[in-house]
Amino acid sequence: DQLMESGGDSVQSGGSLRLSCVASGSTYSNYCMGWFRQAPGKERERVATISEKGRAKYSDSVKARFTVFRDAAKRILYLRMDRVRAEDTATYFCAADVAPCDFHPTFSYWGRGTQVTVSA
Repeated sequence: DQLMESGGDSVQSGGSLRLSCVASGSTYSNYCMGWFRQAPGKERERVATISEKGRAKYSDSVKARFTVFRDAAKRILYLRMDRVRAEDTATYFCAADVAPCDFHPTFSYWGRGTQVTVSA
């Protein structure tokens, strides 16, 4: 089982970026999946989750700016980031868990992360 993120880059404030997470190994289509981020010196933060049925939830800090969606057939999880801000700078991780999102899973599977840097 492996999750691998890509798409991290340096972007100017107000710009857009799309992160991808490719899942290999297990059938993740029935898993709760999510994006998390961690900035230097800060705790890991939940950014967005998406259920096996496609129901998405977002943290208040990214709501209306970020969009999480998944392509179950291709086993790819995406995070579309619009109107990015300097405070969005962090390493972004994708994660998955067999438990439904409604059960608030702790997420058993993690990728290694991809760096997003937003400059003013």
